[in-house]
Amino acid sequence: MNFVRSIAMMALLTPSFGIAQSYTHAIEAYDEGDFVGALPAFLALAEQGDALAQVRVGEMYANGQGAERDYVEARKWFLLAADQGDPNAQFNLGEVYSNAQRVRLDFSEAVRWYRLAAEQGHAEAQLHLGIMYGSDGVWSGSDPAEAVKWYLLAAEQGLATAQSLLGSMYARNEGVEQDFAEAVKWYRLAAEQGDDGAQLSLGLMYRNGQGVEQDDAKAVRWFRLAAEQGHGQAQISLGIMYVNSHGVERDYAEAVRWFRLTAERDYLIAQHNLGLMYANGYGVERNYVTAYMWLNIASLRGKENVAADLETLENLMSPEDISHAKRRASICIEADYRDCG
Repeated sequence: MNFVRSIAMMALLTPSFGIAQSYTHAIEAYDEGDFVGALPAFLALAEQGDALAQVRVGEMYANGQGAERDYVEARKWFLLAADQGDPNAQFNLGEVYSNAQRVRLDFSEAVRWYRLAAEQGHAEAQLHLGIMYGSDGVWSGSDPAEAVKWYLLAAEQGLATAQSLLGSMYARNEGVEQDFAEAVKWYRLAAEQGDDGAQLSLGLMYRNGQGVEQDDAKAVRWFRLAAEQGHGQAQISLGIMYVNSHGVERDYAEAVRWFRLTAERDYLIAQHNLGLMYANGYGVERNYVTAYMWLNIASLRGKENVAADLETLENLMSPEDISHAKRRASICIEADYRDCG
């Protein structure tokens, strides 16, 4: 994740005319992509104790802008600004300590900095603090009710991810009493902002009639919006709707298209489904070798309940065709699904 903040807000908070001119120079260089020129300009202000410039310098080191990426140097500047109460610096420190690729993994320290920023109303910090409390097994202090509290604060500020996660807490009865209608409310707010996970979840609520009147056509609409953004589970769900003629006219070829997209991204259910489509000649010409290949891939990758389908195909295929299908499966996996024949 890149460390980003509002340059416009930085300019608005500039305390003096002289510093404002320096900021203007730094911002102009940054906006023009001249990071090598912008970094010294921000650094000069940061060394004078300006918290906003300190944050910017930290972000530039963290993102490798104007200098080699250096998380230790980034943390140094974030700490200086955070000690002055800057919420963006506090949030960025939370990011540093929650990512092992940066300085050192320390969830307790990450939570401390996220909380300081969150208590100042920083929406992203509220979201990430909620994630920390909602991450069972990741941090020893996980607390679903506390997660809901922070998700709600971020969701009320319009943060789509927080809205989606809050909807999931209501749907799953985690940290709050189960309430499907409330889940739908938050899923919808996030889905209307384009959050693909929320679009999938809202589609599932319509498909299952949870919190809304059951409506397959609306389920298809939301599955499609998420699928078109590349959401794998939504693509599978949309394919299944086409197979079963739920909310849309049956179209096996369209189902195959969505299953293939996800099968080639290592979704085991899609690999299984695609194999069955080839075995039955649904949406494609029947081809037992290709069917066996996809079923074998799903099995090799850990999909359960494939053995019976493989056995059925083996009774219809020659030993040579079975061997050929297995070779194709190996080639496909080794090529990361770029050579599946």
